[in-house]
Parts: sequence; C-alpha cells; structure tokens
Amino acid sequence: MTVTAVGFDLDETLAVPTRDRATILRDAAAIADAPPLSREAYLDAHRRHLTRETRTPIFADLLATYETDVDPEVVATAYRNEIADALVPVPEIEPFLDRLRGEYRIGLLTNGPRVAQRDKLTTLGWTDRFDAALVTGELDAGKPDPMAFEALLNALGTEPGETAYVGDDVTADIAGAADAGLVPIQVLFEGGPESSPRAAAHLPRNELVSRLPDVLESL
Repeated sequence: MTVTAVGFDLDETLAVPTRDRATILRDAAAIADAPPLSREAYLDAHRRHLTRETRTPIFADLLATYETDVDPEVVATAYRNEIADALVPVPEIEPFLDRLRGEYRIGLLTNGPRVAQRDKLTTLGWTDRFDAALVTGELDAGKPDPMAFEALLNALGTEPGETAYVGDDVTADIAGAADAGLVPIQVLFEGGPESSPRAAAHLPRNELVSRLPDVLESL
C-alpha cells in the first residue's frame, strides 16, 4: 500500500534541547528550591502520567520520596520554563515539514501532559505546522497503546498501512506504531535508543531531512 500520511514524534525526533535533559531537570529543581531529582525517576513518573493535564502529578510523585514542602506545581512550572528556553527544531526540519505536507498528510503524536506539550508547540511556533497535532494529555491513552495511534489515524483520516510513523523510542514509537499497524521509521542519534528490528527503516537524525522522502517512496 502506498504511504499517504506521515506521523511524527516530537521530542528527540523533530525538536531537541540545547542542554542535557538531566541538567535541565537539575536546574529546574534548584530554581524551585526542590531536592535533586533524577532523570530516571522522572521518566518513570512521566510514563505513569501520559494523559494528564500538567506535569504537576509527575513532580508530586517525585517529591513524595522526600521530606519537603515544595509545591509540585512550582517545580512543574520551573521545568516547563527551562525546557522552553532550551528547545530548538532539528536543523532544516521546518521547511522540510512544509514541503512534505505538500505531498502527504502530516501528523504529530507526542507523549506527555497537555500543558507541557502544547507549550512546546507554541514555543516552537508549530501550532499550525501539522494537519493534525495530538498530545496524549488530551487522549485516553499514551504511546505505545494502540488507542493513541488510532486517534492519530482518525485525525488524519488515513488507514494504518498507508501511514508511516517516525520516532526514536523503541517501545513508545516503534513497537507502538508496529502493533497498531502503522509503518514505523526509527530516528537514530548518538546517545539515543538502540536500533529496533521492528522498524521498517532506520535514519540518522541528521539525515532525516535528506533521506526520508526516498524512504517514504520506497515503502
């Protein structure tokens, strides 16, 4: 079946921070006078709260292990501000998405609380860059749940087999898309997840702009 639509992950696929995320988390905790918070613990809590309105429940979980009266909402706000300050598009990705949109339906499906992820899109100036932009904080399930990908398909008006999905995470993006019947394409980068055998194609992130059109045509 010919590919007629392409869905994308956001973080580490289309946009990247200019500072290490562990450093951003550490800086946000310091700004909020919170105890030091680990990136690993944050990711575990994040996965438990993919359909939330804000990151406040995430930081409530993290702070619950400490004796502290720091307000989780204050930490969430500090982290959101630090992320917004650091987030930048992958080089050349904006004109590339605009060109790609001339040939395919273009969608976004990003994991995370609504306020956090919508703020990223506003910061990047991407609120109108996609035919459909879905945040799991507005859905009943997050990636890798097939329900999240079904929501993307419904928003794009396409069938699974004609829809490619581009992301970096082995479980959330690649396995999730494959299990939902989409065609997964994995983005690879130094320090990122290992290559998944379930991906239909693998692309270095710095070659995404130059090589993705040919990959889509070959599927």
